[in-house]
Amino acid sequence: MKKHHEIESIQELEETNDTRTFGQRVADKVADFGGSWTFIISFMVFLLLWIAFNVFWLNNKGFDPYPFILLNLILSCIAALQAPIIMMSQNRQEAKDRERAEKDFIINLKAEQEIRVLQQKLDHILKHQHEELMAIQQQQLQMMEQLLRKKKE
Repeated sequence: MKKHHEIESIQELEETNDTRTFGQRVADKVADFGGSWTFIISFMVFLLLWIAFNVFWLNNKGFDPYPFILLNLILSCIAALQAPIIMMSQNRQEAKDRERAEKDFIINLKAEQEIRVLQQKLDHILKHQHEELMAIQQQQLQMMEQLLRKKKE
């Protein structure tokens, strides 16, 4: 049996169980890491080390000389793989945002319904108080009329 004044909860906004697939978890991790300063700084260090190793240590005659074609190929492959993975993560985030907005809408509707019920109760109380005040005022008028009659007698 449910109490009348008990607070009703629809669902928690944050998911308690992780229902993501393995691919979705990987996409989220890649998007988190790919959009961080850690990634940017470590990637810049990697690029500088690559260039320094090929230009200075191998005297630009190593496995990837000056135009750094192999490095360009690696960068293109990383970009080609990273972009769709980040887009998958963004699509998932958009779906979560949409679901959260729907839950917020439902909560707002319930709050509006509760406010309407409270307003009706308040209107009923005010009407009842008004009727009581009118009855008291009527009694006071009758008492005053009786007092006036007694004075005249």
